[in-house]
Amino acid sequence: MTEVDPAPEGALVLIAGAGRLPELVAESLRRARRPFRVIALRGFTGPALRAGADATVDLLDLAATLKLLRRWGPAVVVPAGGVSRPSPAAILNAGAALRNREALRAIAGGGDDRLLRAAVTLVEEEGHRVVGVHEAAPDLLCPHGPLGRRAPDSEAVAAIRTGRGVLDALSPYDLGQAVVLAGDRILAVEGPEGTDRMLARARALGRRPFGFGRAMPATVLVKAPKVGQDRRIDLPAIGPRTVRNAARAGCVGLALEAGGTLVIDRTATAAEADRLGLFVVGYGGAP
Repeated sequence: MTEVDPAPEGALVLIAGAGRLPELVAESLRRARRPFRVIALRGFTGPALRAGADATVDLLDLAATLKLLRRWGPAVVVPAGGVSRPSPAAILNAGAALRNREALRAIAGGGDDRLLRAAVTLVEEEGHRVVGVHEAAPDLLCPHGPLGRRAPDSEAVAAIRTGRGVLDALSPYDLGQAVVLAGDRILAVEGPEGTDRMLARARALGRRPFGFGRAMPATVLVKAPKVGQDRRIDLPAIGPRTVRNAARAGCVGLALEAGGTLVIDRTATAAEADRLGLFVVGYGGAP
């Protein structure tokens, strides 16, 4: 762990987990000319961001993270990126594991959300303000309207309306943040397996036989945060890969809650949708 001087007034501390999202948040902060520092999580943060991080800590060494935050005194703290299924590099630091046995048990027996909620609570108890990516880097969120050249037709709009109602109804049961529909028929609801595997299931159900043949008309993927969800911890996200998998599942397009869904590499995502003939649209307001 590296110790540096207190952060500039108004500075932000980015706690960077796995995936592209932390890098995109850092790029957004640079564009906004907002001062920030990065705490990299060993075994999770990508090499490019980790190389320029102000400090690197073990996921289980929560005391080290809190010590840094006390020293730096940031205006806000932003967690970004995944921390599920720790790699050996993240959990085999014997010293950290011995000092934080309760955290080790939480990771072994709990899910991603549970771990992140516990971490946010600890940071807040130390007097720090925790905000989500949607507040720190709002330019990463899906805007209203089409992202590419295509827009949904009337049949797709009706399917999107149904999908929004399904997600709202399922929110109290802590299921996933996405659903695939063919018209008013539900093909698949996202579970713990994630969007890509859900789309694989939808392909098998929506194309006959054995996942081949013509897809059902008005097949759409709808994504939105759960009602009442803590958006600092988890927001639904898509990227070019999601668009490709949606196309394989027979979708004619993707509908995302505007301002509530992250779009990873927006330009590339829109270009992939245009190439494959799908729409990607941000919606808002009443269903």
